[in-house]
Order: sequence, then C-alpha cells, then structure tokens
Amino acid sequence: MTSQRGTRYLRYAALGDSTTVGIGDPVPGIDGRQANRQRGEWRGWARLLAESLATSYDVSFCNVAISGATTATVREAQLADALAHRPQLASLIVGVNDTMRSTWDAERVRDDLLTMASRLDAVGATLMTVRFHDHGAVIGLPKWLGRPMAARIDHVNAVYDEIHTRWGGIQVDLSELAALHQRECWSIDRFHPSEIGHRALARAMATRLNQQGYDFPLPSPSPAGGLPASWKRDLGWMVAEGAPWMGRRAKDLAPWVARRAWAEVRGAPVG
Repeated sequence: MTSQRGTRYLRYAALGDSTTVGIGDPVPGIDGRQANRQRGEWRGWARLLAESLATSYDVSFCNVAISGATTATVREAQLADALAHRPQLASLIVGVNDTMRSTWDAERVRDDLLTMASRLDAVGATLMTVRFHDHGAVIGLPKWLGRPMAARIDHVNAVYDEIHTRWGGIQVDLSELAALHQRECWSIDRFHPSEIGHRALARAMATRLNQQGYDFPLPSPSPAGGLPASWKRDLGWMVAEGAPWMGRRAKDLAPWVARRAWAEVRGAPVG
C-alpha cells in the first residue's frame, strides 16, 4: 500500500476518547486564554500527527473524539461522522473507559470494535490502533483492583490484535514505548499523557506510517506551542475535572469491587 493512494490529498479521521481529544496537552485558545474544558483548546497526539502530515500532504483532519467515550459511544456518536469524512487514515483508540465501569461487557466491546474497524476499512481507511499498557500500574491502583483491570485491558488488546490480523494497518504497543514509562510523559492524574507523552505517541504512529510508505517528517519530541507547565492550572483541572471523574469511577465500580471481594472469599470467579 502506498501513502498517496493516487493523490497528495489526505483525509484523516480520529476516533476515540480523551487521549485523542488531547487532554493533557493544553494550548492557548483562539483568544489566548489558557486551556479549560473547551475541546478546541486541547491539542494532543492526533493533531500533532496531522500537523506533521500536513508538511507533505494536503491534509483534511477530522477529530470526532469525545472525552470519556466508551466503545459504544464511539460507535453510536462518532463513527457516522468519521465515515462521512471518507478517511484514508483512521485512528481508533478506545476501550480503557469500558474497563473502568461496572457495566463492563467483554462481548459488547469486541462487537463494537470489530464493527467499527470493518466499516472504516470498507471505505478504504488505513487503520491506526494501539495495544494498551497496564494503566493500573501507572496510576498506582492497589493490586486487588489492578489485577482485574489488567485482565480487562488484556481482553481489549486481544480484540485490537484481531483487528490488526484481519484488516492490517498500523499498531503501536504502548507497553513497549519506552517514553511512556517515564513520569514526565504523564499529566498530574497519571492517566492522560502530558505534552511529552502525546508527542511520543504521535512520533510512534508517524514512524509506523513512514514504514507503510507515507513520506513526511516525524513530529518533534520537544515541547513547543503548548502552554508552559503550571501547578495552578494542573490543580484547577484536578479540582474541576480529575477528582470528579475519579469520584464517578469509584462510585460506579464500588458494587463490582464488593462483589469481587465476596467472590474471592467464596472462591468464585467474577468478570
């Protein structure tokens, strides 16, 4: 497969959750204000990649990602818009939010991901996916909670492996991305990448695309164009967004955690 597919015009659609929205990589807004909850004031790995592609191609970039999205959210609220863009490149990175909910449904996640991959491939898109690292270990979850979370991540990764086997494209294994094991690559919540982390992911994706024949320079690994580090902004984000999100997840997972603890006492399995 060649990069041009017959033209230097390139359509790229990005689907996913908060990582693809760009949370963790704040940039000045159109009026110069610091990043807040307005989606347009986050940059992130997908936009960094699109900007690098634009140095060699006439890029039409469509980012339909939504913070907090699950696979069902992407399928129901993002896929149609992405398909309407007729992408030649399509990044699909979602599934972690599913693993952190008591409504976890392994078969639903698999069906959502396979359906989306199939439909994106059908319009001629080169699929861009990842294999997730152990988020629980990075966040610092206790082992009694980290183990089952890791098992769910393993399931999501197995589905992405199936997608890669069926439809090809490119895949980045985040557990093998050395940069993402460094603290500086993560935001204050240790869940979203920092600017450096977003740049590391963008570079990894760009490297795979270069190997597929797409001819363009890699995004720079050095911070540029974003807002300087600020403990006040980080604290403000944690108060306004991070802590409430963690509270919702704790409330959501509490029944599941209780069932799991009771099942372990009885020696029965819990999904």
